[in-house]
Amino acid sequence: MQKGNIGVTTENIFPVIKKFLYSDHEIFIREIVSNAVDATQKLKTLAGKGEFTGELGDLKVTVNIDAEAGTITVSDRGIGMTAEEIDKYINQIAFSGAGDFLEKYKDDANAIIGHFGLGFYSSFMVSDRVDIITRSYRDGAQAVKWSCDGSPEFTIEDVEKAERGTDIVMHIADDCKDFLERQRMETLLRKYCHFLPVPVVFGKKQEWKDGKMQDTDEDLQVNDTAPLWQRKPSELKDDDYTKFYRELYPSADEPLFWIHLNVDFPFHLTGILYFPKIKSNIELQRNKIQLYCNQVFVTDQVEGIVPDFLTLLHGVIDSPDIPLNVSRSYLQSDQNVKKISGYITKKVADRLASLFKNNRDDFQQKWDDLRIFIEYGMLTEDDFYEKARQFFLLKDTEGKYYTLEEYKTLIADAQTNKDGQLVYLYASDLEAQYTYIDAAKGKGYNVLVMDGQLDTAMLQLLERKLEKSTFARVDADTMDRLIEKDGAKGEELGQERADNLSALFQTQLPATDKTTYHVETRAMGTDAMPVVITQSEYMRRMKDMARLQPGMAFYGEMPDSYTLVLNTDNRIVRDILEASEQATGEALKPIEAELRGLNARKQVLQAEQDKKKYDEITEAERSDMQQCRDQIKEQEDKRRDVLAAYGTGNERLHQLIDLALLQNGLLTGEALTRFVKRSVELL
Repeated sequence: MQKGNIGVTTENIFPVIKKFLYSDHEIFIREIVSNAVDATQKLKTLAGKGEFTGELGDLKVTVNIDAEAGTITVSDRGIGMTAEEIDKYINQIAFSGAGDFLEKYKDDANAIIGHFGLGFYSSFMVSDRVDIITRSYRDGAQAVKWSCDGSPEFTIEDVEKAERGTDIVMHIADDCKDFLERQRMETLLRKYCHFLPVPVVFGKKQEWKDGKMQDTDEDLQVNDTAPLWQRKPSELKDDDYTKFYRELYPSADEPLFWIHLNVDFPFHLTGILYFPKIKSNIELQRNKIQLYCNQVFVTDQVEGIVPDFLTLLHGVIDSPDIPLNVSRSYLQSDQNVKKISGYITKKVADRLASLFKNNRDDFQQKWDDLRIFIEYGMLTEDDFYEKARQFFLLKDTEGKYYTLEEYKTLIADAQTNKDGQLVYLYASDLEAQYTYIDAAKGKGYNVLVMDGQLDTAMLQLLERKLEKSTFARVDADTMDRLIEKDGAKGEELGQERADNLSALFQTQLPATDKTTYHVETRAMGTDAMPVVITQSEYMRRMKDMARLQPGMAFYGEMPDSYTLVLNTDNRIVRDILEASEQATGEALKPIEAELRGLNARKQVLQAEQDKKKYDEITEAERSDMQQCRDQIKEQEDKRRDVLAAYGTGNERLHQLIDLALLQNGLLTGEALTRFVKRSVELL
């Protein structure tokens, strides 16, 4: 028996392997089975070159669990090893047998997986001791057994072994006994070895018999050695792709469509990417692309190899040219990764463009599912935006779809404002904003539906990209202000009357912590609604963006701000104004006279101060200005008190306010109950 020390530079190599080299202990089964597949592939390569002339036989890899002995054994009938090769490839850590073999057979051995010679040592993450029982394929080779207990010391001795190949016997440590459970091991094998190119057998298939699960005579093969992405697209039908998708994602809805990737230059890459039905939560859809290296599962964290927006896709990518670190668990960034990323982006864009061009009706039917994916890509990838703008669709409230160019042509005449800017009107809730949509249509305008979770960000992007264009929600202002045109306007009230009318309504608006109201008067025509509630486009967008971007949380904490616009052309508003003037006119006369005088004095003081630099203004002048402002506020408070006293008892005024609030979903609780009772009384 030979004894010796493994050729490492430090005795701490095993703790490093066990704790840090691999991201998860369960990876060991992938590495050990992959090594067995490598050994099998090597034998096939030698046989193909005529360097092995023996009988290949059944070239499967078997995984066996012996719960009583506490062992997991992975066996192959591959190339095997001699004592000298064990010394070279096992005892000298990181001297890769696969790397050596690839150099010699680089034109034939493209399915060899190992690169670093460290995969075998992953077995020590879960084992107290590991035995290698192996016999080389070479004629007359002596079988040997290598044993190591996780220290640098090993033993190697001659043994009897009837067939060529290698058995890796792992004596599982006490804290890893869960790997001895059949169901746990089968799950891991299907995860990590699902598409290995050599059959992997794990015991026998089972069936329910005599009240329990029992083994049958048929081997349980856990992998598919010829996965769909390795086959030619011309050989496949739609059913093949959907069946494979169900195999990958058993509980998912049917995919919308797919892309079969196959490139040989300047890198090797195959795969199938599926477009799933994505409707809402982006994060829940991630980590669905599986990355393989020569059919060996590497990771489903593919952010490093595909652009961020493509992580919403499902499917598989297989490439031997993706650089991995020694544990194969993390991607390394290099030029190949960037080229692959760019290639996949182009293929996705080309596929979408082709679908749009060849079957637009089908594309439009799928648009609501596709939209979030395409918008995400346009927002995050400039190259994708340039391609996608040809098939990006806008949908209007009638359910019709338009490309950006088509829609621009559609609204150019009617929705260009007096400054030559094209105004895209949109609604985010067809039910809640029905009145505003109806008002827009009444003026001959078209309204888009923008109700997706990325639409606020898309509006910002399109406003930057499209020349002389702006987006406005239909309830962001009155229609004449959303799309301002040259031409005669209604008769505006004088300033005093407008101020009194605004103050009258302001005193009767509800006061809440999270909502503020501002009142404006505007001549909007005798046929327009008497009261319209609008919400600032800018502030609403900022609050919407705050929900997507944590850095903008400040806006999310701000109260909702609404403007109550009084139509001074409307008969009801005119009646309320005239009635209030009759009831409060005498009380307001001295107040308004005093305000006129104070405002005139304020203008004079302001004009004098404007002629001076800030530090030239005397304290007396500052004091005069402040005193004037205080007096103005005092008179305004008096006016407000007079108007509030009148407004409190005006049922028509309250009914008008409540109708506007109700229309916008802002009337709730006690106020809603009062409105219902008042409505009944008025009837």
